[in-house]
Amino acid sequence: MTPITPNSAAVPFSYPVKVGNISANPVRVRLEANEAELQGLARLWNVEAVSALKAELQIGRWKKDGVHIRGHVSGTLQQACVVTLEPVLTTIEEDIDQIYVQEGSKLARIVTDENNELVLDPDGPDLPELFSGDTIDAGELVAEFAALAIDPYPKKPGAEFAGHVEGTVEDNKRPNPFAVLKDWKKD
Repeated sequence: MTPITPNSAAVPFSYPVKVGNISANPVRVRLEANEAELQGLARLWNVEAVSALKAELQIGRWKKDGVHIRGHVSGTLQQACVVTLEPVLTTIEEDIDQIYVQEGSKLARIVTDENNELVLDPDGPDLPELFSGDTIDAGELVAEFAALAIDPYPKKPGAEFAGHVEGTVEDNKRPNPFAVLKDWKKD
């Protein structure tokens, strides 16, 4: 796991949270990207435009040393259709449930089985993210979860690849490199 670095220059949407100010009672936080942040996210995600990104989060302590952030992120963006290159409007609705622990914390230890192998439950909770320093960037977390929800191959409804026929096995056969030698002069 890589530690989260606060206020990363690569992330245009940032909301730093001081870990020392987080109490056991979760605090509700509403985040909304401004115009400059939306443009930065569009460049980062390589989409035509991001018109909205909002999140409603609950931030609280987790087992004394950790931080638990849960909530919901929603957004709207415009992508190019992979078939027609026409604009496609995409809506993002994603739940967030992330735990952070300080580097070196007892909670950051990875549990292994008797063979010293890491055991992961694919349906179970994710491993906690590590952070260093005294700040966690909740905006970066929101941007990451939104990015994971983006359709990598957006397609306009009804758009199809027309006129494309897959080649036959004969068409895909590589030419024999010695075929050019057959016409050589025979002595």
